[in-house]
Amino acid sequence: MTTQTDPKTNQLTQLFQATLDELKAEGTLPADFYPPINLVRPKDTAHGDFACNIALMSAKKAGKNPRELAERFLVRLNASDLVEKCDVAGAGFINVFLNLDVKFAVLDEIFTKGEKFGLSCIHSGKKVQVEFVSANPTSSLHVGHGRGAAYGMSVANLLEATGYDVCREYYVNDAGRQMDILATSTYLRYLQACGEAITFPVNAYQGDYVVDFGKVLFDKYGDKYRHAISDVIKDVPADAVFEIQDGEKVQVSGDKELHIDGLIANTKALLGDAGYEIFLEFALNHILDDIKEDLAEFGVTFECWYSERTLKDKINDALAVLDANGYLYEKDGNIWFKSTAFGDEKDRVVKRANGLLTYFASDIAYHKDKFDRGFDTVINVWGADHHGYIPRVKAALSAMGIDPKRLEVMLVQFVALYRGDEKVAMSSRSGQFITLRELREEVGNDAARFYYVARTPNVHMDFDLELAKSQSRDNAVYYIQYAHARICRVFERLEKFGVTFDDQMAKNAQHLLALESENELIKRLSAYCETIVKAANAREPHILANYLKDLASDFHAWYNDNRILPKGLSDNAATAEEITLMQARLRLSLAVKQVLANGLGLLGLSAPDAM
Repeated sequence: MTTQTDPKTNQLTQLFQATLDELKAEGTLPADFYPPINLVRPKDTAHGDFACNIALMSAKKAGKNPRELAERFLVRLNASDLVEKCDVAGAGFINVFLNLDVKFAVLDEIFTKGEKFGLSCIHSGKKVQVEFVSANPTSSLHVGHGRGAAYGMSVANLLEATGYDVCREYYVNDAGRQMDILATSTYLRYLQACGEAITFPVNAYQGDYVVDFGKVLFDKYGDKYRHAISDVIKDVPADAVFEIQDGEKVQVSGDKELHIDGLIANTKALLGDAGYEIFLEFALNHILDDIKEDLAEFGVTFECWYSERTLKDKINDALAVLDANGYLYEKDGNIWFKSTAFGDEKDRVVKRANGLLTYFASDIAYHKDKFDRGFDTVINVWGADHHGYIPRVKAALSAMGIDPKRLEVMLVQFVALYRGDEKVAMSSRSGQFITLRELREEVGNDAARFYYVARTPNVHMDFDLELAKSQSRDNAVYYIQYAHARICRVFERLEKFGVTFDDQMAKNAQHLLALESENELIKRLSAYCETIVKAANAREPHILANYLKDLASDFHAWYNDNRILPKGLSDNAATAEEITLMQARLRLSLAVKQVLANGLGLLGLSAPDAM
């Protein structure tokens, strides 16, 4: 269906609509008939610049043969300065060939708007929040987080390009049990640095970075916070013990959850609030700073880093709304939310009998706060393992009187790494996943960003490291960037020969761009604006990625078959006709270069001048 960003499609739509209105007025079509006017760009240029099936869709209502009805639309189309010619094909498709001046108008628009070509204001006045990554600040980001980061940032960029007021947000899970496990893990490593002999808990954070935290804190505080390990493990249930049985790791005794919870309780009691906070804040801030640096280097930035801790006073307010609306009840000492009233599979606990609030209670308050901040639409980018969480969150919104359709949850599937045909182990023996930083260092930001968004996010992704580093046509990001660099090289050679680009001469000569490959390039350029809108509305950056691959492929094919700079240019032996054609082709090349740069920028990639 046509969009509202391309003047040509808008004008064509109006011509078709005017004929529809005329047919309604004379009684040929019912007054309440409102068929969509679908304008598509035929793959074969022999079928025109646009094709429309409106006659086919309207024929039955009109009681006429589709080809006969199509002739009525041709009358108005042929009378327009926009159209060079039009005809009826097949069962009743209307093919439209644009006037040459209109066809080449996209080049003028590209040069006039430059970096802003493709931007629109069709969603201006609407506020949208895109919350993505939001990984627990307990370790470095891994390659799975990278896919969510690249996808979320690209979606936000596309939404901004279509006029939305966008807020990119990272929800910092800096409260709750995982933070306690991190703080206690750090304290235990500190005690090891003090000289205490410790059997490190199975359920603690195992990474070497926690060992480093302990050493740094010991260097800073010495024995100030040292307690005997016997006091830390006093009355704590035994940790889990595993054995290998028939080749599988099997737990044979103990309870890792009760063990770590007991260590947390004792650590808090021994250190007191102030001492415990030192270990928690040190670990949290160092990891969060690492995450921020990692993402910034990846070209992913946020307007808001939202702390879960700030929800403390808002949770009870959110639960009070649910209670006032009749959706909370008490059972077995717990407070439950009636999420089944909104289609969830079971009701959910929001406050336990011991008075502790659940994580879900925090999430209810967080989502209420999102809409309290005035966002028209909220987009959450979650890992695929959160699929079952969607119904309960939407149920809570409904119960608070917020339209759940205003919340969109985009699920990002897992990533598997390959080197050619060989799958790469995703974690080491210590349980540390391959980090996003390690991936970026190996393949580069551009390749990582592109391949992360090159496929729809709801399918599993196989990331081929060797392909991402290759300099070949098979490597899509290299092929796209090479097209941009190739054009830059043409203009470097032009300057070397002492010749300048003359845009006015080029514009006067653009009618010489009559090859089918040149028409294909112009059609592809004309489709850029609607591609941006389509990708933004669908929340699918891979639509833009595929467009850029097609544009680059069209350019390379044209470039390989046709000379832009004539052979005699270097020694002033080129003819006037060759120079004139050269100027027209340079203009087309510059337009391709600009659109490639714009599209790559929206996906967070660079547009290199040389490769």
